[in-house]
Amino acid sequence: MPEIAIEDIPASLKPGQVVAGLDLGTKTIGIAVSDRGLSLATPRPVIRRKKFTADATALLALLEKDNAGAIVLGLPLNMDGTEGPRAQATRAFARNLARLTDMPVAYWDERLSTVAAERSLIEQDVSRGKRADRIDSAAAAFILQGALDRLYSAGS
Repeated sequence: MPEIAIEDIPASLKPGQVVAGLDLGTKTIGIAVSDRGLSLATPRPVIRRKKFTADATALLALLEKDNAGAIVLGLPLNMDGTEGPRAQATRAFARNLARLTDMPVAYWDERLSTVAAERSLIEQDVSRGKRADRIDSAAAAFILQGALDRLYSAGS
C-alpha cells in the first residue's frame, strides 16, 4: 500500500472504483465511501475493533464490496500540527495494512473532524444514543469529503 498525495488519487483508480475514507478510533473504525464521480462521501457502518487481523479482514472485505481503489486515512494531528501517539498509531495501522493490500493510502488532517461530525448529527436531530453509533462514520465522511473537495478544487 503505497503512500500517495491526495491529488494523485484519481490517477491511481481503475474505472468504476471509489475512494474510502477512514477514521480510526480506539474502539471503532469509521468508514465512508465516495461516489464514482469522486464528489460525495457517504458514511458506512462502523467496524467494532477487536484485534488487527480481524479488523483488517473486515475492513478489506468491506472495501472490496464497495469497489474501493484508494484510502484516505484521517491523521489525528495535535492542534499545533505535530504528530503525537494517536498519529503514530494511525501510521502503524497503515503500515500493517500495507502488508495485506496494495491499495494506496493518502493521509488527511482530521483535526476537529469528530467535532464537525457531531455538530452535523445534532443539526440533523439525531439522538445522543444514535450519535454514539454514527459519530465515527460521520467523521470518516467528513474526512473523505474534505479530500474530495480538495480534488475538485485542484481540478478546476
